[in-house]
Amino acid sequence: MMIPLLTVYDVLLKNGVNFFTGVPDSLLKHFCAFISDQVEPAEHVITANEGSAVALAAGWHLGTGELALVYLQNSGLGNAINPLSSLADPDVYGIPMVLMIGWRGEPGVKDEPQHVKQGRITPAMLVALELPWFELASTTDAPDELIGEACRSARARSAPAVILVRKGSFETYATQSQPAATYSLSREQALIQIVDHTDPTDLLVSTTGKISRELYELRERKKEAHSRDFLTVGSMGHASSIALGLARAQPDRRVLCLDGDGAAIMHLGSLAIIGQSPASNLVHVVLNNGAHDSVGGQPTVGFEINLAGIARSCGYRQALVVQDQEHLLTALEEVLTTGGGPTFLEVRVNQGARADLGRPRSSPGDNKLALMRHIATTTKGER
Repeated sequence: MMIPLLTVYDVLLKNGVNFFTGVPDSLLKHFCAFISDQVEPAEHVITANEGSAVALAAGWHLGTGELALVYLQNSGLGNAINPLSSLADPDVYGIPMVLMIGWRGEPGVKDEPQHVKQGRITPAMLVALELPWFELASTTDAPDELIGEACRSARARSAPAVILVRKGSFETYATQSQPAATYSLSREQALIQIVDHTDPTDLLVSTTGKISRELYELRERKKEAHSRDFLTVGSMGHASSIALGLARAQPDRRVLCLDGDGAAIMHLGSLAIIGQSPASNLVHVVLNNGAHDSVGGQPTVGFEINLAGIARSCGYRQALVVQDQEHLLTALEEVLTTGGGPTFLEVRVNQGARADLGRPRSSPGDNKLALMRHIATTTKGER
């Protein structure tokens, strides 16, 4: 029997957890949606990355003496290792908090390729970090006692404690706040226009999540090869740096990065490095729907900040914002013909995707080899 979310929330409150922060996760999406609806904005922050959430939880404890809960996917442990070991650890400041981690790639449970290694080593990572962890599943006899024990452990040790959540633990929950259909383009419609304006010699790097899935299916529908595309199935937030490395390695080819707002914000400092680079052949496109669309649609701050203005301040030679097809087509003509980049194009689109959107059938390794063979065997073109 799946665990009621109200039970989880109530036991957290009873154990002094009164602040929630983190990065949404598809395995925890029902919990994240419940928290977004139930918790006052002053006591809930969706952060740019998991390390920032740990730091935010530390600041909350310093100011209140109370516990915060940090939610994240186990792949986000990489972002959190530094503040967990050099800030919150009892050998340093000794700051208690509760981490709720979604266990993607759990051994014996089918998952996507990027989660297999991370899922297998998650327990070992927690052991190496000397974090006590409590495994929560739908079959847990007394989930309220387990959650309470994790909270008590955090307080007793003045250190983080982990609730490791297995797939299917929580009951389903549909958020009460629905996204408004603000813009005339869907992400997939915008993607079609962008891909249609590329040249055969262009290389594309797409970010993790639904953008890569939509790009893969677009190639399938057009009966085109996938060899020009690098589908970043993991490493959220790093597609732009991958694209920069590729652009520097192939200066005579144009490289397009197809990014998302959540991914771009996660490692926003990359814009400064790209903007100060001589990569005149790099076009950085952010398909901004103001949401973590691949993990439940929780909001980002993508619509509240000026991404193009940030890119311009970081040194991008051009930075444009569009929100309809007419202006998108005009902007594509401009950024894809003038050169002299790096250039930045923010396309504001609606949240959501097709219900029948599939996943790439080729493995990440096959994707890598196909791209490298394509680069090695094709002529670099004039832009």
